Amino acid sequence: MLFSLFRGGVHPDGFKELSANRRISKLPIPGRLYVPLRQHAGTEAIAIVNVGDQVLKGQLIGRAGRGLSAPIHAPTSGEVIAIEPVVAAHPSGYSTKAVIIRTDRRDQVYPQPALVDPFIQDPETLAKKVADYGIVGMGGATFPSAVKLQSAVGYEINTLIINGGECEPYLTADDRLMRERPDTIVTGSRLIQHIIKAKRVAIVIEDNKKYAIAAMRNATEPYRDVDIVVVPTRYPMGSAKQMIQVVTKKEVPAGKLSTELGVLLYNVGTAYATCECLMENKPLVSRIVTVSGGAIKQPQNVEALVGTPLSYLIEHCGGTVEEPARLLMGGPMMGLVMPSADAPLIKGAGGVLALQAHEINQTESSPCIRCGRCVSACPMGLLPLEMANRARSQDFDSASEFGLKDCILCGSCAYVCPSHIPLVHYFQYAKGEISQKNAAQKRTEYTRELSEARRVRQEKEAAAKAAAKAAKSKRRKRSATTTD
Repeated sequence: MLFSLFRGGVHPDGFKELSANRRISKLPIPGRLYVPLRQHAGTEAIAIVNVGDQVLKGQLIGRAGRGLSAPIHAPTSGEVIAIEPVVAAHPSGYSTKAVIIRTDRRDQVYPQPALVDPFIQDPETLAKKVADYGIVGMGGATFPSAVKLQSAVGYEINTLIINGGECEPYLTADDRLMRERPDTIVTGSRLIQHIIKAKRVAIVIEDNKKYAIAAMRNATEPYRDVDIVVVPTRYPMGSAKQMIQVVTKKEVPAGKLSTELGVLLYNVGTAYATCECLMENKPLVSRIVTVSGGAIKQPQNVEALVGTPLSYLIEHCGGTVEEPARLLMGGPMMGLVMPSADAPLIKGAGGVLALQAHEINQTESSPCIRCGRCVSACPMGLLPLEMANRARSQDFDSASEFGLKDCILCGSCAYVCPSHIPLVHYFQYAKGEISQKNAAQKRTEYTRELSEARRVRQEKEAAAKAAAKAAKSKRRKRSATTTD
């Protein structure tokens, strides 16, 4: 099958052979879990447990916050020993509030309601359960899955794309998941199809994953409306807009949603988690993660509980052969540099990489030579250097005018830059600053709304008191007149 590929992109070395050929192992339960209340796009969940509480696996410990948010559940049974800031899974090293659980290693499960065949339930009920069980995008974006399901309401969805691209170097978690648990992925895909009423499902896999392709083809054989679509290996094929363009030949316009084109996309890990949620009543409390890189003694994929310290993951994989030159959560192109191995694993983390010096670019940057390679490599058709210059001078409005909002932070521009300019760092910084500014504006607006509501309430109360006083005075006068 011939494909019209997206513009730009690069072909970085894969290094997938380090972990691709070992079966998924199950990580033992650590002594303590540090479960962040924010593991998703949007606002932090609100803790509903207290220090000293005993919790069970799958028990709700954080309800969804205001606006875009997702709930958090206990990954295993144990005692809540603290609710306090811990090192966040973020390069800045800032803290994030977490529920700290001292595990009892008994893995006792919180009672769940009786199972009902989800294929006979209405889409609204299923979408609510997906929301209640904390399912978020497992490809890295961590967008609450139920919100995406609800975004399809009112649109005719022709194609549900299940993203098995996994184009990032080193990462093989999705590859192993497709090889070892294809039936669960297919069932989850069909459940999402049922919820959004999609006409067909396309499970898209890059052509460098031949064993995953074979396993998924075998699993989809009984279903005529579920296809396996094999696409060329090219980074960032796994990015939503690029994959949609390759599969459907439709380009999602800037500022628009894919649902407007009749397309919705989910990661294979999200399809897997959706199946476990709807078929087995399992909240999202664990995930498959690749632990790899030249500094790891035994690179492999493990199934680990969210909240597990990265140091515990690395220890389970034999530790390190030397002090890593860089520790990443995610892949080397779009992953986040970790300030410490104390940071906990979160729902959206597909990889933990401990890289040696020769695996990272440590060359100092030099002035731009105006070669235009960054422009050619950008899959979004942007002008990376112009955006970077404006971000560096903190002119964020101008950077936005050059398309900063459309930048997917794929790193293709920095990868091909002969001057080794850290372009993506500038974009991440600018996006973070804009996000903080927007959040501050929302807080100000919310405070203003509360103040206005208080003023209106006080006026109503004052008016009611005045009316009551007037009525009482009137009754007194009437009573006096009657007595006379």
